[in-house]
Amino acid sequence: MDSVLEILGLIFIGFIAGGINTIAGGGSLLTLPILIFLGLPPNIANGTNRIAILFQNIFTTAGFKSKGVITFPFSIYLGISALIGSIIGAQIAVDIKGDTFNKILAIIMVIVVFYMVFKPKSTLTNAVEKTAGKQLWISICLFFFVGIYGGFIQAGVGFIILLILSSINNLSLVKSNAVKVTVVLIYTIASVSVFIYNDIIDWRIGLTLAVGNSVGGWFASRWSVDKGDGLVRKFLIVMVIVMAIKLWFF
Repeated sequence: MDSVLEILGLIFIGFIAGGINTIAGGGSLLTLPILIFLGLPPNIANGTNRIAILFQNIFTTAGFKSKGVITFPFSIYLGISALIGSIIGAQIAVDIKGDTFNKILAIIMVIVVFYMVFKPKSTLTNAVEKTAGKQLWISICLFFFVGIYGGFIQAGVGFIILLILSSINNLSLVKSNAVKVTVVLIYTIASVSVFIYNDIIDWRIGLTLAVGNSVGGWFASRWSVDKGDGLVRKFLIVMVIVMAIKLWFF
């Protein structure tokens, strides 16, 4: 990555990925192939991508907060659980390939599509949020496994998070996205630490990509709050279908 054109192209890709990650998920399925195309080995591309994810979620969390969408302390509880899982997942990612996980994720995303299409709309918008008691503990347990997957490969983890938060905790999609970016921010700190320890990050490329991801995430977070659940739901369904097809067939 030496030319100005390559740098600007990487920032642009990051901008698109940051928006996709914030509104739905799957942006890493765009950035990872680009990083590999630039000559990075898959495991280094995986580690490098986390730098962009880390900065992206700092900005998107701030973006949601600036629009008055506050998720604390619920998101902190889930984030801590996911952080513990992500240490395990990131250590696995240092040595193992993710083809089998991609197939599993494709199936999960198809389930998400059906769930979002057929679940009554009122449960996504006006339901009473369940962020305490039994539902809190169920989510904490589930987010440990979310952390394992997120630490391992990251790509598509947003779809799984949105499914859990909308079905278990009755959060709107906008609120779920706000929780999602905080959780991912917390556990990415741990997974990045593992990748740094194993020296599998290209910092120059990672920080360049982070510029685009951060700007895209900031604008997408504020835009999604303004547009509401209707737009987020449509965008989510389209992205899930596209990413499931890509994972399964390509």
